[in-house]
This record gives sequence, C-alpha cells and structure tokens, in this order.
Amino acid sequence: MDPNNYMGEKCESRLYVGNLDFRITEAALIKMFSPFGTIICEDFLWHTRGPKRGEPRGYAFVQYRTVEEAKLAKEKVHGKLVYGRPLVVRLASEKYLVEGAESSEKAIDTKKPGVAGSCSAQMTRSAKIAAIKNKLKDMEEKSHESKRQKKK
Repeated sequence: MDPNNYMGEKCESRLYVGNLDFRITEAALIKMFSPFGTIICEDFLWHTRGPKRGEPRGYAFVQYRTVEEAKLAKEKVHGKLVYGRPLVVRLASEKYLVEGAESSEKAIDTKKPGVAGSCSAQMTRSAKIAAIKNKLKDMEEKSHESKRQKKK
C-alpha cells in the first residue's frame, strides 16, 4: 500500500483529464495544471501495443496535494479549448453518466474494477451496443417526424 496515497483510488485529489489532442506533451500538461496548486503525481498514458504504439492515448491523470487544489483546477480547466478540443476534467473518483438501454441514465462508478483499470471511463461492450441502438432509434424517429412535417 502506498503510504502517501499517491496512487490510491480513494484519493480525492486525483483528476482525470480527457479529450487531449495528440500534440499535447507531458510538459505542456503540467504547465497547464501547475498554476492551480502543487502537482504531486502526473500519469500521461501512451499506447503500448498495436499500430498506435508510442502515441498518446488522449487522456492523463493529474494529482494535487489537496482536494481544494484539484477542485479549483477542475473548475478552471474543464471545457477549455486546447488545440481546438474541449478538455474533459473531472475527479478520477467521480461517477459519470452513460445512456442506458432504455434511454435511462445510469451512473457508472469508476472505482469498480470492471470499469477500466485506471478510471479511463470506458464503457462495456454491451453498454456501447445499447448506446448505438438508442442513437439509431432516435435518428429514425427524428427522420420520421421530419417526413411527416414535410407532407403537411
């Protein structure tokens, strides 16, 4: 067990930073987040296998000394455009919403072991299929509605 709780899942001062452009470097990420407090740990993830080996995965984790610093960074950086992409910043321990099979929202707990090892916000295969089916259904309904309006 880590005595400093740097890597613990229960650490509330650890931020997930997503939707990173491939041009963002670790140094740029640290520079972007350092004005909000003392960064004690930063994990910039890379592809380790396959055709994208050595390329950034598009997300990282930044851990601050205190929860207050992490929350301030989340407030200030979430949604900020970097290389034309809005950054997604949330507490790594936070729950996030995914559309379910019956168009109901259900919370996914990133602390559960089955939801990606390092809180990477990945959906299960069945959840992805359900989300795609819901999207197709919505698109079909909108298509039928627009056809009805044109007939009038």
